[in-house]
Amino acid sequence: MAKEVETFIKLQIKGGAANPSPPVGPALGSKGVNIMEFCKQFNARTQEKAGKVLPVVITVYKDKSFEFVIKTPPAAIQLMEVTKIKSGSAEPNRKKIGSVTWDQVKTIAEDKMADMNCFTLDSAMSMVAGTARSMGITVDGEFPGNN
Repeated sequence: MAKEVETFIKLQIKGGAANPSPPVGPALGSKGVNIMEFCKQFNARTQEKAGKVLPVVITVYKDKSFEFVIKTPPAAIQLMEVTKIKSGSAEPNRKKIGSVTWDQVKTIAEDKMADMNCFTLDSAMSMVAGTARSMGITVDGEFPGNN
């Protein structure tokens, strides 16, 4: 028989850097999860992605056991890496702080496709471009999708 799910916990943790300090410790400790066991498993599975911010969804069961799914880094984080900026613009509609090409947007969209709620690469590219615009990053050129 399947285990009964108690709750889901969503966190964003740097790859290979999970430790019992906040935000990980309090979020897991309040649900009765073995914090050190989670940290060991997470760090082992994310060694090759060290330093990148990774969203993780932890499923906690009634018997205090857990499973977790590691997702791809957020589009905003990937856009900041590509443009080499520290943060988005305070006034994205007035002050533009960087630019990306449609090829870079396509690369990010292909990476994020598994975690997005869209079916085509064109729609994924539109979503990533929208994230870029909301951060004050311009997208150079014409949209290469199917018109």
